[in-house]
Amino acid sequence: MTSLTGRFFAQAERRPGVTCFASRDQSGWNELSWFDAGTKVRAVMSGLRAAGVKPGDRVLLLAENRPEWAIFDLAIMGIGALVVPAYVTHTRADLCHIFDLVTPNVLIASSPELTRRGLDAATDYRGLDLVWSEFPETLASNPPGPSVRGWGDLLGHEPNDAGLYEAAEDDTCCLIFTSGTSGLPKAAMLTHQSIGANVDDALEILQRFDFGEKDRFLSFLPLAHAYEHTAGLHMPISMGAEIWFCDSTEKLQQYLPEVSPTVATAVPRLYDLLHARINGQLKSASAAKKWLFNETLRLGKKRIDNEPLNLFESVLDRLLDRMVREKVRQRFGGKIRFFISGGAPLNPEIGEFFTSLGVGIIQGYGQTEASPLISVNSPDWIKLHTVGRKFDQVEIKFADDGELLVKGPCVMKGYWEDAQATAGTIIDGWLHTGDLATMDEDGFLQIVGRKKDLIVTSGGDNIAPSKLEMLLCSQPEVEQAVVFGDGRPWLGAVLIPSADLIDSCAGNDDQLVLELNNALKRANSDLNQSERMRKFVIQSDPCSIENGLLTPTQKVRRGQVLKNHEKAIAALY
Repeated sequence: MTSLTGRFFAQAERRPGVTCFASRDQSGWNELSWFDAGTKVRAVMSGLRAAGVKPGDRVLLLAENRPEWAIFDLAIMGIGALVVPAYVTHTRADLCHIFDLVTPNVLIASSPELTRRGLDAATDYRGLDLVWSEFPETLASNPPGPSVRGWGDLLGHEPNDAGLYEAAEDDTCCLIFTSGTSGLPKAAMLTHQSIGANVDDALEILQRFDFGEKDRFLSFLPLAHAYEHTAGLHMPISMGAEIWFCDSTEKLQQYLPEVSPTVATAVPRLYDLLHARINGQLKSASAAKKWLFNETLRLGKKRIDNEPLNLFESVLDRLLDRMVREKVRQRFGGKIRFFISGGAPLNPEIGEFFTSLGVGIIQGYGQTEASPLISVNSPDWIKLHTVGRKFDQVEIKFADDGELLVKGPCVMKGYWEDAQATAGTIIDGWLHTGDLATMDEDGFLQIVGRKKDLIVTSGGDNIAPSKLEMLLCSQPEVEQAVVFGDGRPWLGAVLIPSADLIDSCAGNDDQLVLELNNALKRANSDLNQSERMRKFVIQSDPCSIENGLLTPTQKVRRGQVLKNHEKAIAALY
């Protein structure tokens, strides 16, 4: 078996002089060749070994998306140690939980602020022996603890002749934390085999459509996320593609036209925000521009539905390619072939919107525990309301209650130091995903909702809230939504109004309530009687990472939102 680091070195040997990684500083974009990247990986491997880091040691990696992140990741795995990625948005409490659970003895952090946060979290933890920071000289006032060395100590270390650690197939190579929408996050033990199987299955599909070394990925989702770690880093490495790093999603709008990526991974939240932004800009457009835009959407939807265009529509559609779709594509750099969507369900209406505008979206599905990919739509056969068909090496079946069960080499080894949770999640080799799903006659999976989020009304109706929440969020007045009604006679929703609605109402609460009520009525018109929502509670501030209502992977913490509005919800009944 070839380890993930071994895959990287094979590409570096085959393509030494071409671009591997790129990042931006104040002077512009800096490209790093495969040869130079390989040299740095070997240097870090030597530096870690010289410092006493051994196979099986855990190394906490706390940094933004950048070439160094990838280099450290590959080097840590290359010596048999375990990568423990952390989000730059992790709080001190989050990091304390990581230290307590996986007991890392090494910390690699980027900025002084992140280094201090990591050291502060380790104040009561005695196992941290080594710290490398990008700017150690700024940390002179650091609290007592391990000495802090500079990144140059690793990246500039003299490479030695020590080869790769001989990893077994089931050797854990990284500990990826679950998002923890309820309870404390668990650390999934992913292996070279599990991630490698994911990559191989994805490449089997992509290479049929000429994806490969000519492609350029833009990596902007956090690399601590299993999705980006596999699909945004190790998959393009195995393809021999370029990876250009965006260290903050706030810079994405600037970087897209500069990088002109051909592929990027993203979560549905990004498309929701872009959809709202484009529609917001359209409000101030001329009547002629609105007509052209709406015709682009109408004709694009007909093509998605394989409906024939008449002669006039065919001519107009070609014209709209140049007048509308090309301008939209330029906003994404002009060369984007596909966005790969995952991490949460994509609203089919949002998928139709961007596909009609000429920006292709391939939706897939997975879980951290499956390294994480399970299924994906193929570029030549996309059903936007589904998450595609299972990968070749994946087996699936359904439990009696509709829960999706998964088996295959992509399944994690288990949860770190949590045998009880592992035994409750992997039963007889089958990963119990916790997701309710259906499969159509063509083998396409559709995720209905989370089993643990299933609402059972007092009338005995079983309702998955995710479908209703997506429908609500497709209304222009609604930014985010959380549906409630478990054990109640009818459903309701916590509604977070859009910024445009808040601006248009300008403090007029009665108008705000009226507009949200109209949005609720429109959503209900597409639902059956048991699914309709009767009343709502308004939450003024959007769910965010900062207020603790959004996970680092952009998932709403439903339980916390409902807890915050417990009294207001009870008053409705």
